[in-house]
Amino acid sequence: MATNLYFNNFNSQSEQSLIEDLVVESIKIYGHDVVYLPRRVVNRDFVFNEDTISRYENDYSIEMYIRNVDGFEGEGDFLSKFGLEVRDQITFTVAKRRFDNDIGLTEDIIRPRESDLLYFPLTKSYYEIKFVEHEAVFYQLGEIQMYDIRCELFEYSGEEFNTGDGTLDALQADNQMNALEFSLQTEDGFNLANETDGPLILELYNPDLNLQANNEVYETQSTSFGGGSGIIDFSESDPFSEGGY
Repeated sequence: MATNLYFNNFNSQSEQSLIEDLVVESIKIYGHDVVYLPRRVVNRDFVFNEDTISRYENDYSIEMYIRNVDGFEGEGDFLSKFGLEVRDQITFTVAKRRFDNDIGLTEDIIRPRESDLLYFPLTKSYYEIKFVEHEAVFYQLGEIQMYDIRCELFEYSGEEFNTGDGTLDALQADNQMNALEFSLQTEDGFNLANETDGPLILELYNPDLNLQANNEVYETQSTSFGGGSGIIDFSESDPFSEGGY
């Protein structure tokens, strides 16, 4: 027996547009402005299916709703063998029509992508997209009106930021560890080298190393342990003799 055609609106574009308008308006009222940064793959390794360098050149401001009403999710802040780790997670909701019109057409993508970044001005933090739920509300009136974007706090690892916005590009400037970025260059862009073929580095290069690494302590111990022989003793010894150990 067929469904009642007077109440079945799954093919009614006017009803679908009405729900979509309500979703867009609700996010504009209760949402926050978020900056979307699409990821560019610079040098893709087709063997391991990964890239050695990621670049973020464009930024798009768009409103999103935060689903986490009680605070951040995830494992939070905890102490591990590598020190203090922050694994805050957050879920944003973006209207499908707003994303398609403002970002999708320009970037030629059909939905938010994993590995793209979101900058949240309220906390001044970057979040990496880990998963996009494209069926958050299961075909309300026969259409998808929104995406749920699950993100995790972003950890900088040498990515390039060249959006033209000083606030967004400051992440690379504050965490840059590549000495070549601070090398002296000619007008043609060639790096000047010293007698040992190493780059001439500007005085501005002062990498903020991990203070918990204790590199100087390990280096001192390795040279002073056992009368300067180092922590690991590579001298030969007879395990069958009385003095062997």
